[in-house]
Amino acid sequence: MLVDTPPAVLPSRRAALARLLAGHRAFAVLLALAAALRVVTMLGYRPATLYWYDSYTYLDTAAHLAPSAAFHPIGYPLLLRALLPFHSVELVAAVQHALGLGIAVLVYAVLRRRSAPAWAAAAATVPPLFDASFLRLEHAVLSDTQFIFLVVAGLAVLMWSPRLSVRAATAAGLLFALAALTRTIALPLLLLVVLVLAVRRAGWRRLAALALAGTLPLAAYAAWYAQHHGRFALSGADGVALWARTMTFADCARVQPPPAEARLCPNGTKVDAASEYVWASGSSLNLLPGDRFAHNDLARSFALRAIAAQPLDYLGEVARDTAIAFSWTPIAHPARTTPAFGFGHGRWPLPDQPLVAKVQREYDPELRGAESVSPYADFLVAYQYAAYLRGPLLGAILLLGGVAAVRRPAVALLPWAVAAGLLIGPVAVLDFDHRYVLPVVPVACLAAALAFTRRDGSPGARWSRG
Repeated sequence: MLVDTPPAVLPSRRAALARLLAGHRAFAVLLALAAALRVVTMLGYRPATLYWYDSYTYLDTAAHLAPSAAFHPIGYPLLLRALLPFHSVELVAAVQHALGLGIAVLVYAVLRRRSAPAWAAAAATVPPLFDASFLRLEHAVLSDTQFIFLVVAGLAVLMWSPRLSVRAATAAGLLFALAALTRTIALPLLLLVVLVLAVRRAGWRRLAALALAGTLPLAAYAAWYAQHHGRFALSGADGVALWARTMTFADCARVQPPPAEARLCPNGTKVDAASEYVWASGSSLNLLPGDRFAHNDLARSFALRAIAAQPLDYLGEVARDTAIAFSWTPIAHPARTTPAFGFGHGRWPLPDQPLVAKVQREYDPELRGAESVSPYADFLVAYQYAAYLRGPLLGAILLLGGVAAVRRPAVALLPWAVAAGLLIGPVAVLDFDHRYVLPVVPVACLAAALAFTRRDGSPGARWSRG
């Protein structure tokens, strides 16, 4: 015999849901609109955006899990591997759009937990929810969205309670380790987080738990890497990247490298961005015999020697390139890239490369070149010019976050320091890229919104109320 649900149950559930949403209506509306934008993006550009060579390398690594000897660690291919049974890059894009929404949910939840007013918490989610650059990034087979989600999730765990527990520190360490296995720039972030928590006197047990949980997965991956490539490391490209950074200022008359490293001195080749030296056929690294990444250790040694000999020149180059993030009009760096407003009309065929055919066979047999679909793409092409976080606005957000870090160091110092690390770190170890600025945005917005919390920063004071 079927038993009907008592009539009073459903209204009571509706009332409970209404009470739950009562204080979060603004954010609920923003989240719904942002979800609709992501549906429009899925409909407007089919099946997803793929870049040579990053996207295809990630997909190939997912089909044949092994540590890469170049730029890409294993974190993102693990996500792609989990989705491999579905054989669909469109599903990959859909999952990443969901992660994009999840980033905003985490930022909002932490801010409300830490007593930020509803308007400030909702406003902090507007850039990552509505900036067209995030829509493009989530729709591409690239590691960035997963990386941002893991960093924000790690911060959320650390900031949820005013008194950090050993369990929370362990969970955060694992999340930052996964972030470092997604993009290695998170490795210095882990050190930065430990340093900030030490300054805040979080306690040695919590610091040890965070450091241990963050280190063990990286050590395990490095051991796996050593089995395949003969050296205990997370990447085979860190030295090459840092060498490219030094090519914009290195003067070998001042560096005075030994003969083996002298072969990596600037040789007159000129490109328009430091990262281009990695790929320029005439650069000194690429004139050496063998693969460029085979010289990673030699390149690192040269780069460290150059930085030690010319520290002010190095800092000047880092500052100059970092400043690009604050320009009102997006600057193409390098010139061959599209810094913003990348939604367009047309078809983009797959490149004629053996790896592409391999990915089609092993990951997505339906893989094809992307194409724009009207009227959805028409809307996004127009939308992107209005929905873009201009550089001075990012600067204002970081400045407000800095004020919060001074006034509320117990809650705002950590996210602000991570935002600053995310902004400067990639430039310091390789080069500026507009893609690398996007992880800064949600973390900087989190820090900025904390300027509006009560001075005691007590959790939950406004989380259950409007």
